[in-house]
Amino acid sequence: MKKLIICLALALLVLPFAGILAVPVFLSPALAACQTSGQLVVSEVPDKLTAVTRDGVAVTLRRGQLTHAATIITVGSGIDGVGRQGVLVALMAALTESTLRMLANAAHPASLDMPNDGVGSDHDSLGLFQMRPTSGWGSVAELMDPTYQVRAFFGGLEGPNYPSPAGLLDVAGWQTADPGSAAQAVERSAFPDRYQNYQPVAEAIISALTKPVVTIGGPATPLDTIAESTSIVFPLPTGTWVRSSGYGWRTDPMTGLRAFHAGSDYAAADGAPILAMADGVVTWAGPYGGYGELVVIEHTIGGARLASAYGHMWPSGIHVTVGEKVTAGQHIADVGSSGKSTGAHLHFEIRPGGSFQPSVDADAWLAEHGAAGVDAATSGRSACLSGAMG
Repeated sequence: MKKLIICLALALLVLPFAGILAVPVFLSPALAACQTSGQLVVSEVPDKLTAVTRDGVAVTLRRGQLTHAATIITVGSGIDGVGRQGVLVALMAALTESTLRMLANAAHPASLDMPNDGVGSDHDSLGLFQMRPTSGWGSVAELMDPTYQVRAFFGGLEGPNYPSPAGLLDVAGWQTADPGSAAQAVERSAFPDRYQNYQPVAEAIISALTKPVVTIGGPATPLDTIAESTSIVFPLPTGTWVRSSGYGWRTDPMTGLRAFHAGSDYAAADGAPILAMADGVVTWAGPYGGYGELVVIEHTIGGARLASAYGHMWPSGIHVTVGEKVTAGQHIADVGSSGKSTGAHLHFEIRPGGSFQPSVDADAWLAEHGAAGVDAATSGRSACLSGAMG
């Protein structure tokens, strides 16, 4: 609790108040130290950001909206148990409910005289997450405070709304649920399917505003200080795998619909060892939506930042923790079939630019970089259930 209070106080000192659009926001070293273990630190709030929703509509966000996004990221990263996945869910919810605006409401005349970004008209809903005083989320004054709304959305034992209404941390299993479904579990909207549409926009916000840091036996360490890797290896031992699905558009094996597959699938025996592709630092080790159990490792290769991602392990099959340094070829996990998967396999991605940047064709990248252990294999049926998440 003491750590949370300190982080929130620092956030209020650094972030501009709603409606005040000033210079770019840089977080203090003290606040950055609060946000370690693979979580997020806001480095700068740009003047604007344009991203495309899942249904192909371009959305442009201005500095005021992005400042509210920075508040969600900063406050969320200071709450135990939220992490990047929780921040993603909250951003999706606020984008859907208010397009990241603090909305007043004529149903509460007092709110019109408080700092706001416009006036909404959905019942008596207020603010970023369109929370209703009549539903017990808080008073009008509290709900017109962005930081209060963010804390209420996340909830949990330290949330201002505990034990009811339930925030994200009060929803059982939210960590492994689809992020849109997790947002709906808090918002309880009459249109439950609309949150998923904003996931690409929320991902773009996180990428644009933050620099991940990890704790490596001491203070928070920027990921761009990771030492150059001296070797690259294939993520499975030679002779243990069969390539079952490649990168790109394909027919989803479960739905029969055309879908994009963001990685390469390698069918292997349940429990087969998974190897770190290169030297690096672990930035994610745990559940992540349709990936099931996911490990992400940051590397420096050719002087550039790059990440490798390994999906679908069982919870007992992860042998590394966030912040741990690993070496090329190290046994980091075991093959499993968690998440959106129909059989034991490794879903593998290469992500130039960092942990949560878009992926490229992993097979082509490994071949181009002469990865040790790349061997010919016959193709088989894809084990992934979803092209976007498998």
